Amino acid sequence: MNSPIDPTNKTERLELALRSETPGDAVAILADMSPGDAAYLIVSSPPDVRNILLGLLAPEQEALVVNELPEELRNAALINRAPEALAKIVGQLDDDDSADILQELPEAITGRVLAILDEQYRSRLQTVLSFPEDVAGGLMSTDTINVRADLTLDVVLRYLRRHSALPPNTDNLVVVNRNDQFLGLLPISTVLVSDPAISVREMMITDQPAIHAEVPATEVAHRFERNDWISAPVIDAEGKLLGRITIDDVVDVIMEEADHSLTSLAGLAEEDSFATVWQSAPRRAIWLGINLGTALLASSVINLFQDTIEEVVALAVLMPIVASMGGIAGTQSLTILIRAMAMGHITHRNQLWLVGRELLLSVLNGLFWALVIAITTAIWFEDPTLGFIIACAMLINLVTAGLAGAGLPIVLRELKIDPVLAGGVMVTTITDVMGFLTFLGLAALFYG
Repeated sequence: MNSPIDPTNKTERLELALRSETPGDAVAILADMSPGDAAYLIVSSPPDVRNILLGLLAPEQEALVVNELPEELRNAALINRAPEALAKIVGQLDDDDSADILQELPEAITGRVLAILDEQYRSRLQTVLSFPEDVAGGLMSTDTINVRADLTLDVVLRYLRRHSALPPNTDNLVVVNRNDQFLGLLPISTVLVSDPAISVREMMITDQPAIHAEVPATEVAHRFERNDWISAPVIDAEGKLLGRITIDDVVDVIMEEADHSLTSLAGLAEEDSFATVWQSAPRRAIWLGINLGTALLASSVINLFQDTIEEVVALAVLMPIVASMGGIAGTQSLTILIRAMAMGHITHRNQLWLVGRELLLSVLNGLFWALVIAITTAIWFEDPTLGFIIACAMLINLVTAGLAGAGLPIVLRELKIDPVLAGGVMVTTITDVMGFLTFLGLAALFYG
């Protein structure tokens, strides 16, 4: 039995309109939704419904909604548009958002779109497009309000009143010299509450540094988080003001990093939840194949000791325990190190300390659980020798797991390999191979 439709819920009303095949009602409901809500609804729909919803968007709403879509869906919605239609969409957005769209389009199409735009807007866009999208220059907007240090607050206030609106998230005005070099920031609140006769130079703050245009986007996000910034100016190598980054751009970076981490932990590229089977299957097949290869490597180690296993059947029962404990210990260390990297806590000064800490934890846990499994095995199989063997193997594998889990992320980062994507597979392989090799090798030595 279907639940009743709540007439105040726009999403349910829209779904009802689509099921009832009344596109006029659907258009009206979509037009009444915020761009973010409309984009969320599109993302949460299967591909065929997405195409219908995109087709129902009003022209004045389309640009704002498309801008809120994830990169892959946004590209799919725009890739077949004519340059004139793309220029109309781009022209309605802030230059940083427009740059995000144009950076993902083929270079030839981007050039044709830029040629259609007016010269002033094109110049601003080209400033942002000159930087990669994963650095501060690629995140910034060139829409800033600049003032000189020798002006009085009264002059600044009258200057602000000449604007019909301030750029979004404007908490500070940027103070520059005659060469547009950054000097400091003047909070809007200071302009409103201070004596109008005081100069900007007396009231500006100089303890918030500007961000260099080449700073990586993740580092920009860390600085915003540490300092609770709403906006920050961006400068070039000579200290000249290029633009500013606002908190909404930083939130996008954080969400993209979180999404990347979640999908990478499963060995996936960023994947659309509603992607078709034919889109998803190849992506997953790659890492399933890699995992199969590592599993075959671990199995080949087991095969080396086939005769020993046939003689002592208990080894087959106990093998998964050694490998599993090593895998869990390695994953714990790996997760701690990757989390510290993501938060920007790891430097060349402290990374060896962290590896040493994880190694010591592994030794302590290894000694404790080796004793537990030794006693359990000796009682279970009435064989103290077998208990001693598995205890030694457990200790060696847990120490190996701690060292691999802590050391691999650092090594992979130095090699420019994503530790989130590759670390889990490598740590599991190392602990499986080491666990089987030590356990079965010691068994072969004692029972040979």
